[in-house]
Amino acid sequence: MDTKPQVVIFDVNETLTDMTPLRTTFEEVGLPGGNMDLWFAGILRDGIALAAAGGFAEFAHIGKDLLRGMGLEDKQIDHVLGAFTEVKLHPDVPDGMRALRAAGIRLFTMTNGAAAMTRGILGRAGLLDLVEETLDVSGPGVWKPARAAYDYAVGRAGVRPEEAALVAVHPWDIDGAERAGLAGAYLDRRGVPYPETASAPRVTALDLRELAGHWS
Repeated sequence: MDTKPQVVIFDVNETLTDMTPLRTTFEEVGLPGGNMDLWFAGILRDGIALAAAGGFAEFAHIGKDLLRGMGLEDKQIDHVLGAFTEVKLHPDVPDGMRALRAAGIRLFTMTNGAAAMTRGILGRAGLLDLVEETLDVSGPGVWKPARAAYDYAVGRAGVRPEEAALVAVHPWDIDGAERAGLAGAYLDRRGVPYPETASAPRVTALDLRELAGHWS
């Protein structure tokens, strides 16, 4: 997407936030650190499956169910979920967000998680004032990548889909945004080849600083 978008909508979990420290949290409750990745993937699986079937559940509720299935008790579950709300941003995010805003681009977030968590993370980093609105899927009542989730986000921004870009590290999110008429901006944080089965992103960057430079 060579044309600068009017609005950038950020995915949050893993796109803006670094979740790798949560592996230590899993070890603190007696589970292998790698279970964090399985847990998060399971949350996405179940939330997206509910969306496909016409259902909805909040991120935290699904997360609790999966942690119980891993054998954790309530106190341990609270410890994991508490640490999840305290994750920090990737180092490139502050500079990238400031550069995008300085370029005249309006910023929003849209997460399958909770908007309150997003506000806390951005607030602690001193970035909340850069974002017009922090959104989550409780608004449309359906998880991304359902089209209604992207329609909800661009509707809140007051723009047409083609005037907005969705920034994410997840190819399924990029695919959903592209199918909904937004431009997908893929952050290739892991250096993993983009799947041929998903709609191709308009822009690919290694991090948010590089992406901001593309539109500045």
